[in-house]
Amino acid sequence: MKVGAAISKDTRIVSLGYNGPPAGTHNCDEEWPETGCARDRKGGCSLALHAEANAILYAAKNQITLEDATLYVTLAPCLPCARIIYTTGIKKVLYRDSYAAYKGIDIEEGVDFLQRFGVDVSHFPLPANKNK
Repeated sequence: MKVGAAISKDTRIVSLGYNGPPAGTHNCDEEWPETGCARDRKGGCSLALHAEANAILYAAKNQITLEDATLYVTLAPCLPCARIIYTTGIKKVLYRDSYAAYKGIDIEEGVDFLQRFGVDVSHFPLPANKNK
């Protein structure tokens, strides 16, 4: 799934990220063009980071504080990413699609975690296409 994230602070975009390999490495198809990437124990890509983690790490690398920032992401954060989001001081998260629905689980663990600890989280699905 293609996932993107943007972080804003004081009306400016301060970081961007997408699900993929860490900066300075390579995409899986470059190393394994015929078979795809090596998989971890859970069946996920062994090189990929989630979009929000990539955006947060880019900010950290560039010494950008994320205290009171807003995160926009196309897929609701998973629980591990939610922990990172909370720890950085991001105060608001807006997401488009449900991580729970994508993974076939019954609750938005990441969203629940963030809300439990005071992060403002909102779901903003794409509007229905009236021309269909």
